[in-house]
Amino acid sequence: MISDYNRLSGLQKVAILFSVLGESLALNLVNDLDKTEIRKIRAAMRGVNNVSFMVKKQVMEEFYFSFVSEKFVQEENDEPKRPFDFLNELTDEQLIALVSSEDSRVVAITLAQLEGEKRTKILNRLDEAQKREVLVSIGNLNDVPLEAVVQIANKLNKKSKQLPKTVSFSRGGGKDLAELLGEMPPEDEAIFMENLEQEDPVLAEQVKKYRITFESIFEIFPDNLLRDLMNAVDLDAVSMALKGMDQSISDKVLGILPKKKQAMFEPVEGAVPKRDVDNARKTVVSAAKQMEKDGAFKLEDLLGGDTVE
Repeated sequence: MISDYNRLSGLQKVAILFSVLGESLALNLVNDLDKTEIRKIRAAMRGVNNVSFMVKKQVMEEFYFSFVSEKFVQEENDEPKRPFDFLNELTDEQLIALVSSEDSRVVAITLAQLEGEKRTKILNRLDEAQKREVLVSIGNLNDVPLEAVVQIANKLNKKSKQLPKTVSFSRGGGKDLAELLGEMPPEDEAIFMENLEQEDPVLAEQVKKYRITFESIFEIFPDNLLRDLMNAVDLDAVSMALKGMDQSISDKVLGILPKKKQAMFEPVEGAVPKRDVDNARKTVVSAAKQMEKDGAFKLEDLLGGDTVE
């Protein structure tokens, strides 16, 4: 059993923190970790399974006082910060998009900050399995450290600034779902669409009108946006992504590239693994979605959809 706090390394302390809080909450608390560091922590966790209660307490206190000293400052008017105030500015659709891919305990903490009616609306939009997990988590939030809650609020606040602005155009079902899918990892998004095409082909067609896919980019992007997009992606990825596309599309892309890139462009010849092409196309789509988040365009403007006030 590990019983001497003073002999712990920094890595061991972080591993104990992850063991006590769970990885999802701990990553919200100790952010800016790269994949290599997370792998090291996971490996270290196997060596700290048997830790005395007192050592765990000392580790938690160290992190607690470290984060509290940074996060719990007061405004100039001496009123305490309310880290979840930004939730009041979000629509129901934006709230769903904000928490849809989060851990159930993070969803529970978020819902606990909302008024009863809005909380119920969001809860009822979750699938049954996630709803059960969230309800159980809401009943067990007393063991979540206060500084972890603040870290979660800061993360969600930052994420909320990247959500689509939803107040100026139609709230049709296809549009709502397309926005939510845009927040999902590409792999999950593709699997969901495959299932939707089988279960509800009409809704699937509606959703496709409001999604950015590799194929739709060449249908809806004007030349200036297409040029900016292709310049934002590595030239080798562009070449791989165009593998198998109509020659007219390849010619169009090549024609809008700067002269220097045109000279460096080399089409991919011969057979290549499909996953390489798929990954390259995902890279292009991700860059397009980032351009939308950065305000380079509004998808509803490109689609020419109707709007309502």
